[in-house]
Amino acid sequence: MDIALEEARSAGGRDEVPVGAVIVSPAGEVVARAGNRTRELSDPTAHAEMLAIRSACAAAGSERLGGHSLYVTLEPCAMCAAAIAAARIERLYYAASDPKSGGVAQGARVFAHPQSHHVPQIYDGIAATEAEALLRDFFAAKR
Repeated sequence: MDIALEEARSAGGRDEVPVGAVIVSPAGEVVARAGNRTRELSDPTAHAEMLAIRSACAAAGSERLGGHSLYVTLEPCAMCAAAIAAARIERLYYAASDPKSGGVAQGARVFAHPQSHHVPQIYDGIAATEAEALLRDFFAAKR
């Protein structure tokens, strides 16, 4: 999660919402890392999770990431949760909950739907205090 927090801080430094993600292989190697780039790329899908999943899939030469773990600093939205299911990521670790736009434990609860073809193991609240502070400070500076 420390690397994901580094990515979140970098994203905030680029004036992006400070969210970072890291994908780790079954062997424990970091295979992808990313921070939000929606503004920079003018792409509403350029969330940290989506960028990391794309990079990890490219590195694996497969659209599936079985056995991999995703660490992200904010609860994934519905779009990212659907991508996590499609990629068959085995474990999802996230820091801060997202009552406004979350798609895992809040809102859409993508993995609870029968249409979800895969449900990862989910671990929440890891480094939540630090991730929440990054988000709170970022949005406070915008007001």
